Amino acid sequence: MRRRLPAALLGAGMALLLVAGPSLACGGLIGPNGAVNLLRTTTFAGYHDGVEHYVTAFSFQGGGGAFGSITPLPGVPSTVEKGGDWTLQRLIRETDPPTPRAAFDVLSAASAGGAEVLMQVQIDALDVTVLKGGAADVGQWAAKNGFRLPPDAPEVLDFYAKRSPIFLAAVFDADAAKARGQAIGDGTPVHITIPTPNPWVPIRILALGKAADARVDANVYLLTDHQPALLPTPTGSNGMSLDHSAIASQGLLDDLRSDRGMSWVPKDGWLTKIAVDAEAPQLSYDLAIDASGQGVPSWVQAGLTVPVQVQLVDQTTAIRALLAAILAIGVLIVVLQLGRLAAPRAATQV
Repeated sequence: MRRRLPAALLGAGMALLLVAGPSLACGGLIGPNGAVNLLRTTTFAGYHDGVEHYVTAFSFQGGGGAFGSITPLPGVPSTVEKGGDWTLQRLIRETDPPTPRAAFDVLSAASAGGAEVLMQVQIDALDVTVLKGGAADVGQWAAKNGFRLPPDAPEVLDFYAKRSPIFLAAVFDADAAKARGQAIGDGTPVHITIPTPNPWVPIRILALGKAADARVDANVYLLTDHQPALLPTPTGSNGMSLDHSAIASQGLLDDLRSDRGMSWVPKDGWLTKIAVDAEAPQLSYDLAIDASGQGVPSWVQAGLTVPVQVQLVDQTTAIRALLAAILAIGVLIVVLQLGRLAAPRAATQV
C-alpha cells in the first residue's frame, strides 16, 4: 500500500534529486517550446560502502509535450530503476517542516554526436539514457534527439566531460504523464546506483543557460557514514550555506530505509543540508565531498583545478623531455671523449 504524505509536502518535494555519492545533483532542463517547466527540485546525496544512489523526481507544470534534462554523472551506473515514493519529501520534512525549501531550478546542456549509449530505461512517462562521450559528442546526440542547448552548453559540458564522460539524459513526456493520470506537479522518481570512491555534487550546471542576473535556489541533502569534509566550504558568501549538520535521527533513517529501493540506507549516518542561493555567475564550481571526514575533498571534483589525468600527461611529457636532454648530453660527452682518445693515436701514426 502506498504511503501518503501531507499535500503540502508532496507539492514542494516532487521535483527532488536524491544522490548517494558524487552526485547527480542537477540536470539541465530543455523545454521545446517553453510550455513545460521543471519545478524547483531538491537533491539528496547519500553515500555508503563505496556506492552512491541517485533518486531524482521530475515534475512539470503547465503545457504539454516533452522536455529533457541532461545531468553529469561521476561514473557508469550499475542500475537505473524507479525510485521510492516519499524519500525526498521525508528529507524536507526532517530539516524544514513548515516551509520546505525545494531547490534545483535547472537548465541543461549537451554535447556529442559520437556519444555511446550505455543504457536505456523507460520509467513511466520518462525515457532515461545513459551516455558516454565528450562534450561535443553529447551535444550532438542531444541536438539530434530534440534538445535545445543554451549558448553556454559547450563550455559547461566540456567542464564536466574533462572529469567524467558519463551523462544521464532524461526526456519527460508531459502528455504521456497526463494520460497515465499524473497531475500537474506530480513527479516520476528515478533511482540511479553508481559505484564511486567519493561523493561529488554538480553545482555549476545549475547556472546553465541562466542570465547573469538570474538567481539559483537549491537544496542539497547529503547522507554519509561520518560528518563529511566539503570543498568549497559553505560560507554563505560563496553562494552556499550550511543549513543543517548533525547525526541523522533514527526516525529519518528508518523512514528512508522503508521506501522502495532504499534498503541500502545505513543504521547510522550524518545528515547535511546545504542551501544554494547565488547569482548564476557565482556558481563556477561543484561540491566535492570526502565522506570519511578525515581527508581533503578533491580539488578536481570541485572543479577548482584540472583533472589529474591532464596533470599526469603534462608531467610525463616534461619528464620525457628531461630524460631525452640528459641522454643527448650523455651521448655528446661520450663522443667528445672518444674524439680526444682518437686524436693522439692519429698523431702517433703520422
